[in-house]
Amino acid sequence: METAAPIEEAREKKRAALLSVGSAALLVCLKTFLVVRTGSLGVLSEALHSGLDLIAAIITFLSVRMSDLPADERHLYGHGKFENFSAFVEAGLLALTALYIIYEAFDRMFFRSVHIQPSVLALSVLLIALGIDLTRARALRHAARKFSSEALEADALHFSTDVWSTTVVIIGIGLVWAGETWNLPWLIYADALAGLAVAAVILWVGSQLGRRTMDALLDAAPKGLQHEIALALERMEGVLDVVRVRVRRAGNRHFVDATVSVPRTASLEQVHALTEAIEKRVSEIVPSDVMVHVEPRAPVGEHLFEAIRAVAQRMGLAIHEVRASQQDGRLFIELHLEVDDNLSLREAHRQASELEEKIRELRGGAMDVNIHIEPLGHHIATPDSGLGEMNQLAKAIENFLNGLRLEFDELVNCHDVRVRQVEQHILVSCHCTMKSELPITQVHDVTAALEDRVKEKFQQIHRVTIHPEPTDER
Repeated sequence: METAAPIEEAREKKRAALLSVGSAALLVCLKTFLVVRTGSLGVLSEALHSGLDLIAAIITFLSVRMSDLPADERHLYGHGKFENFSAFVEAGLLALTALYIIYEAFDRMFFRSVHIQPSVLALSVLLIALGIDLTRARALRHAARKFSSEALEADALHFSTDVWSTTVVIIGIGLVWAGETWNLPWLIYADALAGLAVAAVILWVGSQLGRRTMDALLDAAPKGLQHEIALALERMEGVLDVVRVRVRRAGNRHFVDATVSVPRTASLEQVHALTEAIEKRVSEIVPSDVMVHVEPRAPVGEHLFEAIRAVAQRMGLAIHEVRASQQDGRLFIELHLEVDDNLSLREAHRQASELEEKIRELRGGAMDVNIHIEPLGHHIATPDSGLGEMNQLAKAIENFLNGLRLEFDELVNCHDVRVRQVEQHILVSCHCTMKSELPITQVHDVTAALEDRVKEKFQQIHRVTIHPEPTDER
């Protein structure tokens, strides 16, 4: 469903285009009247110019209506190209007008004579037309910039050329009048020369408009925009490289396709967040419809552990506790592999063997790999009864751990000890506060030692899980 803003924008664009149609119709009437009264080629060229402006304004109005239609099953990218096409047609109409004026000017200069009847009325009407041109060109230019409408911009250019061409025609008629008044017969050619000047202005503006609209129809990227977008994406965190950026324009809308490479160990959620950030960044540069394609890649200088995680991720396997050691010039890798609880040993071992082989290929086979297999865990267990007895055990474990502070200097205190009996197994979890500045590797070793000490002291315990936290969190 359309929001209020696009609906109001469409109304304003249609209002500006309709005003243009009315202004063009009025100018055609005024200049046709002057052609009959003066016989001036300059005025005739202006009348023809305004006649084509009327046709162009009608085309603009229709194209603006069409371009604002939403995308449908046949026009998946919307109808914005209607604006570009109408602007291209207007450029062609301008070129035809200019060619006719040039033909008529040379015919009058070298092959036949046409009597010009300049008058105050003619100059007054042309001045009124000039005022209309100025007002409409300013209004259209404002609307074109506000809504990035190429069709309205083309219409504004037409009326801007009218301003210059009408000024030239006024000068031409004035010179012819001066020639009759001061008996300077050579000034009779001023009208034809004024017509040629009008044609030159029309051709120049038409060629500029035609080039831009042709670029849009052929999906040429706006100058410098592709480089600007690529440079902005390269600076974004998480983007290793910008592989390709493609930009095309349809009416006042841009469509951007960006292909970027990201670390191959990035999760799907991380990649999705990055693509949303890319879409937002591109839209800040130019309002657009953005499509992002992501390619996983190994970053330069990728650590061996990251490469191992990427291999496991590519195989759809979950691993943790990756460790490595080197002895006698040979690398030894240890890791834990999580497999489905329902797998048999044969199936789980096959997955582990395939993973081992892929890891060895990372260094050409010059390493040993040992994989510990454990269940992934999907079952949600219900604690057994005996809550009072478990609470007593929890208190004893808490006292025991806090009594180890003299032995473990890193330990500040232990708290929040919980004991559960689940499916005939006693499970313990607790929080241990440790010095905040300790490296995580040292903290891991201490928690592992504490877990072992608890299991030695309380041999009925099946598993101990300690959560370390820094002192400044308490």
